Amino acid sequence: MSSVFHRASRANLPTAIRGDGCYIIDDTGKRYLDACGGAAVSCLGHSNEKVRAAMHAQLDQIAYAHTGFFTSEPTEALAALLVRHAPGAINHAYIVSSGSEAIEAAIKLARQYFLEKGEGQRHRIIARRQSYHGNTLGALAAGGNAWRRKQFDPLLIEASHIAPCYAYRGQEPGETAEAYGQRVADELQAEIDRLGAESVMAFIAEPVVGATLGAVPPVAGYFKRIREICDANGILLILDEVMCGMGRTGSLFACEQDGIAPDIVTIAKGLGAGYQPIGAMLCTSEIFDTIADGSGFFQHGHTYLGHPMATAAALAVVTQLTEGGLIPRVQQLGEALSARLETAFSDHAHVGDIRGRGLFRGLEIVADRDSKAPFNSARAINKKIKAAGMEAGLMCYPMGGTIDGQHGDHVLLAPPFIISEDQLDEVVEKLGRALDTALTQ
Repeated sequence: MSSVFHRASRANLPTAIRGDGCYIIDDTGKRYLDACGGAAVSCLGHSNEKVRAAMHAQLDQIAYAHTGFFTSEPTEALAALLVRHAPGAINHAYIVSSGSEAIEAAIKLARQYFLEKGEGQRHRIIARRQSYHGNTLGALAAGGNAWRRKQFDPLLIEASHIAPCYAYRGQEPGETAEAYGQRVADELQAEIDRLGAESVMAFIAEPVVGATLGAVPPVAGYFKRIREICDANGILLILDEVMCGMGRTGSLFACEQDGIAPDIVTIAKGLGAGYQPIGAMLCTSEIFDTIADGSGFFQHGHTYLGHPMATAAALAVVTQLTEGGLIPRVQQLGEALSARLETAFSDHAHVGDIRGRGLFRGLEIVADRDSKAPFNSARAINKKIKAAGMEAGLMCYPMGGTIDGQHGDHVLLAPPFIISEDQLDEVVEKLGRALDTALTQ
């Protein structure tokens, strides 16, 4: 019996022993095509020589230096590279070890920013239903997934939630996409008015919603209206790009495609491509200077901030993303994957929607296409798809509770950026088999 406290105590997991490009190989020699990047993490696959070489070189120099005493060369270089490519007035990067840590840092920074501005009454967070921002208590409070929050509700800080921009389920008959986007964006203003603008410090959202909705992009104009509302009310816009950023949707920062820039943005997952645990919270000069010219001290921190091994790996990753032609490749392969999914599943009796951007694609699974009715959650369709995929040698990312945290199923695809067109065919063929197997059980 394993001594590991696994996520699922009854799980009988295969043992991963080796990576080979887009594949993970277990101890029996079975190969699994990683069509989800684990959790949209492994953007460079599992055997990237440049990242491995960077890590070895850093290990030969120094593995760890606490940021209360030192900075390090790879940390300085990574921050400079991220800031150089960041949108808007983003000009400083706070390097952490995960997406949840990045969100915690963003929430705390927003609070301290307003304290140091003399607006200590601002403490409320507004986010969206069916969002996911991490599993630490602050991040979980910001998130809007009812199933994840339920048992921890008594421990969570106060946050309120408005509707997501989820056109497949929210757009009304006869309503244009633009009108729908403006309508749901205006829920933010209504919630600010309800709470009192003077009490609100930030609105948090994923530019393309990942785990909880399955690669749902906003409609055109939605985030521009959100930006206008934040500016009009003096609140910060925090964009969570932990899953959808770092090239995943076809631009280094996902918000670039919506023509806006945040005050704070969080990144992780693809930042380190799985080679090291790493995340980052980036902020504007206005926020940084308010702290620097005030107390001069951000009252927050973790032991492994700016870890040199992690930042060396991430520097090698981001260099390949920005200089290696991979992001245009994501755009090209994203369209190729979308076309294959449409060909294979657009007429499927139980695929209600196919959506996403770049190499970040989702399929919503329904019991009835016309009514969009979900399967009974007791059938656990998403779990059956995952199991059938693994049996077929395919890693995909199915989840349940798509509609409201309890009902609905979707499949998320987020393959490595190095995937070939032949491997895209393999993804779609094996996914089709997994769907057929799961839906007949």
